[in-house]
Parts: sequence; structure tokens; C-alpha cells
Amino acid sequence: MAMHGMRGLSVFISDIRNCQNKEQERQRIDKELGNVRNRFKNEKGLSPYEKKKYVWKMLYIYMLGYDVDFGHMEAVSLISAPKYPEKQVGYIVTSCLLNENHDFLRLAINTVRNDIIGRNETFQCLALTMVGNIGGREFAESLAPDVQKLLLSSSCRPLVRKKAALCLLRLYRKNPDVVNVDGWADRMAQLLDERDLGVLTSSMSLLVALVSNNHEAYWSCLPKCVKTLERLARNQDIPQEYTYYGIPSPWLQVKTMRALQYFPTIEDPYTRRTLFEVLQRILMGTDVVKNVNKNNASHAVLFEALALVMHLDAEKEMMSQCVALLGKFIAVREPNIRYLGLENMTRMLMVTDAQEIIKRHQAQIITSLKDPDISIRRRALDLLYGMCDVTNAKDIVEELLQYLSSADFTMREELSLKAAILAEKFAPDLSWYVDVILQLIDKAGDFISDDIWFRVVQFVTNNDDLQPYAAAKVKEYLEKPAVHETMVKVSAYILGEYSHLLARRPGCSPKEIFGILHEKLPTVSTTTIPILLSAYAKILMHTQPPDQELQSQIWAIFNKYESCIDAEIQQRAVEYFALCQKGAALMDILAEMPKFPERKSSLIKRAEYSEADTAEQSAIKLRAQQQPSNALVVTDQPPANGATSPVPVGQLSLAMVPSMITTEDHTSTDPASSQQNGSLTKVDPQHPSADLLGDLLGPLAIEGPPGATVQSEHNAVSRLEGGPDAVDGSAIVPVEEQRNTVQPIGNIAERFHALCLKDSGVLYEDPYIQIGIKAEWRAHHGRLVLFLGNKNTAPLVSVQALMLPPAHLKMELSLVPDTIPPRAQVQCPLEVVNLRPSRDVAVLDFSYKFGTNMVNVKLRLPAVLNKFLQPIPVPAEEFFPQWRSLSGPPLKLQEVVRGVRPMPLPEMANLLNSFRLMICPGLDPNPNNLVASTTFYSESTHAMLCLIRIETDPADRTQLRMTLASGDPTLTFELKEFIKEQLISIPTAPPQSPAPAPAPAPPPAAQATPQIPPNDPAALLAGLLS
Repeated sequence: MAMHGMRGLSVFISDIRNCQNKEQERQRIDKELGNVRNRFKNEKGLSPYEKKKYVWKMLYIYMLGYDVDFGHMEAVSLISAPKYPEKQVGYIVTSCLLNENHDFLRLAINTVRNDIIGRNETFQCLALTMVGNIGGREFAESLAPDVQKLLLSSSCRPLVRKKAALCLLRLYRKNPDVVNVDGWADRMAQLLDERDLGVLTSSMSLLVALVSNNHEAYWSCLPKCVKTLERLARNQDIPQEYTYYGIPSPWLQVKTMRALQYFPTIEDPYTRRTLFEVLQRILMGTDVVKNVNKNNASHAVLFEALALVMHLDAEKEMMSQCVALLGKFIAVREPNIRYLGLENMTRMLMVTDAQEIIKRHQAQIITSLKDPDISIRRRALDLLYGMCDVTNAKDIVEELLQYLSSADFTMREELSLKAAILAEKFAPDLSWYVDVILQLIDKAGDFISDDIWFRVVQFVTNNDDLQPYAAAKVKEYLEKPAVHETMVKVSAYILGEYSHLLARRPGCSPKEIFGILHEKLPTVSTTTIPILLSAYAKILMHTQPPDQELQSQIWAIFNKYESCIDAEIQQRAVEYFALCQKGAALMDILAEMPKFPERKSSLIKRAEYSEADTAEQSAIKLRAQQQPSNALVVTDQPPANGATSPVPVGQLSLAMVPSMITTEDHTSTDPASSQQNGSLTKVDPQHPSADLLGDLLGPLAIEGPPGATVQSEHNAVSRLEGGPDAVDGSAIVPVEEQRNTVQPIGNIAERFHALCLKDSGVLYEDPYIQIGIKAEWRAHHGRLVLFLGNKNTAPLVSVQALMLPPAHLKMELSLVPDTIPPRAQVQCPLEVVNLRPSRDVAVLDFSYKFGTNMVNVKLRLPAVLNKFLQPIPVPAEEFFPQWRSLSGPPLKLQEVVRGVRPMPLPEMANLLNSFRLMICPGLDPNPNNLVASTTFYSESTHAMLCLIRIETDPADRTQLRMTLASGDPTLTFELKEFIKEQLISIPTAPPQSPAPAPAPAPPPAAQATPQIPPNDPAALLAGLLS
């Protein structure tokens, strides 16, 4: 600052520093403010030097935290001074004292513009710096063209162009209309060819802002970004002043990778290969060193590279390398690096297949729970919670329970809630779930909410096999000398309802159970006493024959509390005492509690609403998050012991084939007829030959599922035209008839097919909105969350979402808000229940209005058949008996499929794995064949084992023979057709704007397909959209 020689300013600063207390400082400042105010009243008598000095004093007082409510005009007037010292003071003080909405700034717009378009580079830099700090919409409208000319000018020095880029970034953020998208794409690509790294870094900041709003217009910049990144990674032509501890311009590397994350994908194979080589170099070249500054810079680049790898869905080998690198980081001594390693490993969980790789580091993650730094402990807890699934749930929950005893009190509530949720989501059986919750209550009762023990009661009530076990366990806990009050509550309820189931066990007579409960009565609060009174009444009711001594003790307790001041306790005591006089009628009055209706867990609801997204601070937060998880469901008719997780193969029963009425048209088939993609084979029901998996020479015939009604697509569409079963045409709009002026970004069909294989991603995107999906699947239940993100600075209005579910799905969508605020994202949960096997697809009819554009799209939802599959390994001793028991149609179907995309056998195995089919190696003696198994879940079939065999010909990979067997004829047919469609149909992106794929040709009349119910418009619409 040009303050050399300003003796008055130096003396004032010295006086302030010499003040002994705050009061002296206040008095000195008030005195100086009064002096400055008086001098400004006679502004004509002030010399430029004096005006400059007093304005500096005002700035210093303002920086000390005192209000300066005058002198703003004098500061602004200095901007128009002809000399540099006064002009510098004017720009600096104006930038500090005024905000973008101050009225005085309007007076300086013309002066600022003159400095920008002038030839004095120093004045240009001062003007650009001030506008870049406080420029508002008025500055944007007036100065943006001049700033753009400076940025693109080849005659300006890099210093001026660098400031111009940052100034234009500020103006663009205040008013995006100042940058014309059509004209700026080529200019932006031209700026990325700049050799000066200062101008390139500033231009990259501008590009990040531009592509965050509309990446479609800047595809030409993508190769330039990759080229820049390659130049930096190879350290080619990097000036020494831009090398930071041996790292070439780490800030530019981070900005470049951030910009690349806004592009959905990279189509050009050369560009993609080059980018992955650069990322590989970054991953291989980053390590932990002793120099803190170098560590910070290298890890900033590394973690942005990891985010880019996740965004691009890199190959599994690179993902494994990323996780291995993070595994090294979470084991180092430096706490900051450990924290970043855990945080980025949490981000990796949303990448397909990464969870299995992360599990290898489970022991080290658990060790991080004991770290002295609480922030690291919280990140480790979040990571364990996210990586938990059926395979490791027991180990993780046991570690959390063990850690609970020594955890900080600030973490115990969160720790208890997450342990309870994991136990409910991934319980192998309900007895283990009860054990976990009781341990939680015992170790951290103060932090256990009522929702947790309410949920235990629901499960125990709805599962008869669980009731004796739960009653015995709570009795064990009650016998401890010190028991938390929450344990008394849950124990009183369970023992009151089910203690009679333990009556024959030693120490479990009604009198002994009553004694154990009654010991806790003096230690509990008034909220627990009503539950104990109910338990006493229930115990008395279940005591057969009646015990007079026990009866007198309980009656005495009721008499004691008849005069209690608490109304709830008093009412219960009076009513229970009166009811006990009824004798035999008491059995009916105090009968067991009925089963609870099926409902969504309130714990999981709490987790969905309270989970904070701490790991998503960059562009990657636009992607869908977190892994699928599956919660236990309170059911009226549970399997053995209430287990809802996949049961062992030996317990999977093959359902009896129900008798079905078929018509002559459906059963009469022409043996000579064939399908476009192959024919269906009746498996020879004779005794199996040496090849236990089937007879390759079996006769060919067309076969469909028994009882399925022939219904061609033509007939389904013709039903729209009228008739008694006509569907409301307003709900069925073929894609070709939609006249949206807004075109989608990317291929909608490709997005749908990708989500059929993944559980999170983008379903639809256009310039105004992005619709993402995060899904969780458990048995025949699914939970989807639709993320509706407004990409613009104006709200989206008239938002409507209508679900059109097919007949085999029961779907419930939560309320969708009518308006989505600017730059906001709303979440809409969607519950799905699979009733029976079917390939029909649910449709989301979504519409909104932006400005004058009314957009309406109909989107297929990825609630498809394979989402209700659970891969399961089947050993040979289990597989072959099951295979033999299904001797022929309709439970076992075979078909020769032609027109298959040629692929190596390992690639086909990976494709089947993505359908949730588990390859069983070694079962088929022919190495060219594949054998797979899976379990299908629906309300009608429950857990149904499915066995698949695929026979390939090495000489002709375009055809194969597929045999599929299950205990349900409809499931066999539907799953066979689903796999066939996936092997044949190859989604490809059209060269121009995305358009719906044409509907497949109607199958021959001989080919039976499942009947479309007359009241199912969604199934018809899904057929039009498929």
C-alpha cells in the first residue's frame, strides 16, 4: 500500500497499538473519526494527499471492527483520480467498505469501464480486481463484454488476462446470461491452448463454472482438459515458479480434474485411454512423505483423481488400486491423511464392485475406531456402516458392540442407532437381532431411543418361534443386579406376554417371574410403572391353576397405586384390579397382543433423514450415493425363526405346480414354427444320461408357461382404442407423440439399461433437471429414492410425478413437491413390493414447467426382474438332486438362442454375474458351458431357487443353448426370456438426439406370453417404451 511518508497515519496506528485497554482504544478512534468527519465537510480544501490519508485511516478503523458510516463517497471519488497512488487507495477502500448492492457503486461504473478499456495495464488490473471482488449484476451487464475482450486479447499481458478470467467468473456467477453459450464454446477451447499456466489456471476456474451449468456446450473442451492434465502429469514445459515442492501446478491439476467430473462420460477411446494413463501415473506416483506442504499438495491432486476415477467407472483393476492406496493411507501415523483416506474410502462405496475390495481393509478400519482423534473415529464409523452387508454384518456389529463400552459419550447415540439399523437390515436370523438389541440396551441404555425397543417388540410379537427365546433372554438380563430402565420396559412387556411359554423351565414359574420384575419396581420412573402393572396383570391371567399367594401380592400392588397422583398409573391400577375380579373372563380381556401390520422401520426412516453427506463436497455429489441395504420386515407369516435373509439351499423348497386351466389356443403349438431369436425346447423327461445337466439332442418344440394367455403387443395397444376394457388414453402417451421442446441430455435407454445392472445412477437429465436414483433391494422388497435436482437459478414449478406400476408390483411414492427451488435437490422415497415374477416395467410419468417450457417425460424405472434375485452358491451335492427333480416343462425350459453378441466365456460369466446370477464353476464337465444359480423373491413364491445352464459353441459364439429350471412355471419362463433379451438386445446410442427404441415385433401367435391384465395401463405403456 502506498502509505510511505504518511506521518499522520503512522502516528494514529502507533496510538492505537499503545492503548492499554478497549476503552482507551474506543476513545482514540472516536476522536479520530470526529476529526476525519470535520475534514471531509470541507472537501474542497483537501489536497489529494490528505484525502488519501484520511481514507486510509477509515479503512484501518474498519479493519479493527468499528462501524464506518461516512466517507464512502470520498473513497469512491478517488477511483477517478488520474494518478496511481490515489486511484489505488480508491479501489482498495471501495472494495473493502462497500458491497455489490451499494448505491455509490453505480457512480463508479463508467470510471471502472474507462480503466478497463484503457491502455494502462496497472489501472486495468486495479479495476478488474475490484470488480472481481464486489461486482454485481449491474457490473455484469455493463462490463462483461469489455472483460471478455481483455481475456481473449492476444496483445494483453498474461497478468491482465489472468485477472480478466477471474473477473469474468465473478460476473458469470452473478448473472449467467453474460456468457453466450453458443459463442463461448470455441473461445473457451482456445483459452485452454494457452501456454501461460497463470492464464490457464484462471481459465480453468471459469470452465468449471461453465460446465457445472451446461456441459453439453463444452464437449470440445474435454480433449483440451485431458491434454492439459497429461502435460502436467508428464511435467512437460512447466516453469519453475509453477512447480510446488516438485509437483507441477497442483492447483491446475485439481481444477482440471474437477472440470472433467462434470462430463458424464468420455466416448473417444484415445482420449479415455490417455486420461486413464494420466490417472494411473498420479495414483502410482503419490506417497506419504515427511514434508507437510508436499503431502498436502500431492494428496489434493490424488483425492481429486480418485473422485474422477469413481466418476468415470474405471476398470476393476484401477478401482482395486485406488482402494489399496487408500488402505495404505488409513494405516499411516499422520491423522490428517488417515482422515482423508477414510473419507475417500467412504466415497468409494458408491462404486459398483468396490465394496468387496474395501472389505479387505475391514480390520484396519475397525482399528481406526480406537483412534484418539474423534473425527477419525466418526469417519471410521461411517465407513463401517456403509460397507456392511449380509456377509460381514455379524463381525461389524460385534465390533461396534465391543467398542460401545469405551466410546465417547458424544458418539454413543450415533453408534447405538447405527448398530441397531445394521442389525435390523442384515440379521441372519431374528434371534441374533434380539441378542444385539438387548446388548445395546444393556451397554448404552441412556442412548437407546424408544424406537429401538419398540421394534424388538414388533418382531417378537409377529414371530411365534422367537417368543420363548426372547422371554428367556430378557429374564437373564433382569437377573443382573443393575439393569437400565429401558431393559426393564422391554423385559416387562415380553415377560408379561410370553413368560407362560417358559413355565416348565426351572426358575421360570409365574411367581418367580413376578418376583424378578417386582424387584425393579422401586428403581423405575413413572413412565415404566404402567408397563409393569400390565405385565403383572398378564402374569396373573396366565397363572393356571390360580395361585392365591401371587394373586394377593398383585392385588395389593394394584390397591397401592389406586390413589397414585399420576393419572395413567392410577387408571391402570383401578382397571386391572376390577378386571381381575372377572375370573374366567379375564382370559379373553387380557389375551395376547395381535400381530403388528407390516410397516417400514422407523429406525431406517430416521437414518434416511438424518444421514449427513460429509464426503460429498465436490462435483461427485451429483452422482447417486451409498450401497444397497435390506431391512427386516415385520410379517404376519414369517419363515422359520422369522428369517428373511436367504436361507441355505437345503431349505429352499421347490413349490408344487398349481393346476392351471389352459385353452386350446394356448396349448396347441406347431412343432415346425420357430422364433426370430431361436426356439424353445421341451426337455426330454426320460432318465438323465451321463450328462446330468440335460440332453443336447432333445426334440425342439415351442413352449410357453402353462396358463399364460397369448396376448400380442398389437392387441395390447389396440385396447387403448375403446371397448369395455379400454384404458384411459390420457395415461398412455406413446413416446413419439411427446412434443417436448426440451431435449434430454444423454441416451435415456442407455441410462435405463445401466441402472438395470447398478443400484444408483442418473435416470434422466436435461438442461433444467437431473433425476437420479438410489435403490436398495431386500428379498421381494425394494426401496428407491428419486433425487430431483434443479440445475438452474430459477425454480421449477408445476412438478408432478405419477407412478404407473405393472400388475406384479405394488408401489408407493411419497409426496412430490409442486416446486423445486433453485439449485436445490429434493428426495422422494418409493417403496416397491414384488408380488410375482414378470418382466413388465413400471413407468414414471414426470412433468414440470420451467419458464414457458412445459416438459413431460415417461421414464421406465429399473425395478426389473433381476433386482429381486439373490445370488446363492450351490454345491454339487445340492445342485444335481434339484436339477433331476425338475424333469421337464413347464418347470424346466430349454431354448436355442441365436443372434447373441459374440463374447468370450469370461465376459459372459461377468455379464451373468451382473444379473445377480452366481456362476458355479466345476459343475459342468464341458469347459465351454456355464452353470449358474440364484434365488428369486416375490410375495407369491417366497424364496425360489433357480438353476441355469448355458451351453456355448466355441466355433460359433453367436448362438447358445440355455436351460433354466425352477419350482414355478411362470418364473422359469419369465427369467429365461429376461436373460435372452439381455443377451440379444445391445443398447446403442443414436447419432443425434435420443429417441426411444422401436417396439419389438410381435411374437408369433404360437409363442405364449404372460397375459396383460385389462386394468394395468403401466404394463401397456412399458411395452410401448421398451
